[in-house]
Amino acid sequence: MEEGNEEKKTPIKLEIDRPQDFKFHLAYEVYSKAWDENSSDEARSRLNGLISTLAENADGFPDFYSQVQQYRGGTGSFGSGRTRIETSRKRSWQREQTRAGRDRRHR
Repeated sequence: MEEGNEEKKTPIKLEIDRPQDFKFHLAYEVYSKAWDENSSDEARSRLNGLISTLAENADGFPDFYSQVQQYRGGTGSFGSGRTRIETSRKRSWQREQTRAGRDRRHR
């Protein structure tokens, strides 16, 4: 008789973003992207649990990111995003450009 209670509820996306808290806002963005990329009810309910736990415990960011990683698609890891920038002096750069231009013209 109570067939409605036996059916699994589809999880809904939680709207607990805190734009004034920068770290939590970024974590919520990661959660939101992972939510959109996963269509599995199990994965979505797990993501809801992770963001709820993070909302209650403000020190749980490393744990949150390590657990949410498996639900994120396309990205390998959370890197610093920094790239090495090689600099050169203006005159040496000009010499290299002039030399490269000559080489291109005479090929």
